[in-house]
Amino acid sequence: MGEPVTIGIIGGSGKQGRGLALRWARAGHAVRLGSREAGRGEAAAAEYARLLEARGEQRGSLWGGSNAGCLDGTDWNVLCVPYGAHAATLRALAPGLQGRPLLDLTVPLQPPKVSRVHLPPGGAAALEAKAILGEGVPLVAALHHVSALHLADLEHVFEADVLVCGEGRALRERAMALIGDLGLRCRDAGVLDNAVALEAMTPVLIHLNKTYGSRSAGLRIVGLPRG
Repeated sequence: MGEPVTIGIIGGSGKQGRGLALRWARAGHAVRLGSREAGRGEAAAAEYARLLEARGEQRGSLWGGSNAGCLDGTDWNVLCVPYGAHAATLRALAPGLQGRPLLDLTVPLQPPKVSRVHLPPGGAAALEAKAILGEGVPLVAALHHVSALHLADLEHVFEADVLVCGEGRALRERAMALIGDLGLRCRDAGVLDNAVALEAMTPVLIHLNKTYGSRSAGLRIVGLPRG
């Protein structure tokens, strides 16, 4: 693990945010949980802190409040909201997101047909985020294929790879180091345009899980050096 950083998680009281917050706080980072309702963010942070304290594993800190409030003083911000709330959330928070990198986990699923690929008007949720936020927010797309259930299970050991795409190799490497603190192995998947392929793979994995009665379908890249 590198130096501890402060991470704001927009939508952090949801299923995906739970595992991210627990694992990053366990790794020693300061985690700021946001929610549409500040009370939900506060309650989630208190719950996660109690869980880690009971395990003797709270090495970082946890704060909870509103989505806007969770952006104060952060080094990284993370967006984990449903696609239906993606654009509106970004427009509302755009001023507070400027100047710091954003990790976007969003997949443009269209319930109830979540096992069917849907390409949004902008090509990918991450590309639509870039169009909304502009050049002031360095953007990374990753973690599309990681189970929220497994993230929240602190005993779970991941076997799959996380593909990371974004604006520039240096930014991707920083993101990969941060994601590595979750207990995941990352692979550099290139420029942000490649988010189209990463997001489109998620419905395929959902289909595989349904077809084979699994909860853990993921991607593992072979033929590369270990790392």
